[in-house]
Amino acid sequence: MDEVIDLDRYTAEERIVDFDKAQLQAILYFLPFAILFGGSYFLLWSGQFSKPYLKPIFRNPENWLWAVGSFFVGLIIHELIHGLSWSLFAKKGLRSMTFGILWKQLMPYCHCKEPLKVKHYIFGTLMPGILLGIVPSIVAIINGDLGLFAFGFFFTYAACGDFMIVNLLRKDAMEDWVLDHASKIGCMIYRTK
Repeated sequence: MDEVIDLDRYTAEERIVDFDKAQLQAILYFLPFAILFGGSYFLLWSGQFSKPYLKPIFRNPENWLWAVGSFFVGLIIHELIHGLSWSLFAKKGLRSMTFGILWKQLMPYCHCKEPLKVKHYIFGTLMPGILLGIVPSIVAIINGDLGLFAFGFFFTYAACGDFMIVNLLRKDAMEDWVLDHASKIGCMIYRTK
């Protein structure tokens, strides 16, 4: 990306997701995925939801350690995928990305410090949900891997905030500019004055 953008030539509009409302909205965004993926998995692999099948899985402490570890590592990978995806279109590449943890919420984050075109921002915003959520869920539905399904199901839900941000941008021109918000869930959209 060689284009240099002077944001002073544009009008800015904040697009944010209210953190307190986001928890409820996430459930609404996730519901279609839960019905589609959960229903499909249950229809194909309903025997895995029997007590004799689940009891040894839940009683094994090693399974719990793997699950918790996978989810924590997955949260970090989720943010790395944002950064790697956005860096493909950022002039300074990975140097434009800031990674950290919001200690109050115990959540890792990735922030892109330079403006991207809406289409590029949307691409980077959706990639973790696709790679860690949707794809593993589909693979698990095909092969009946309950652990992989739980992972994909969780990370589809974890991407609901990203889906909300994309929804905020759905009516904007793909060639407009967007700057990731540094301290809120959302972004700033920039249009020519």
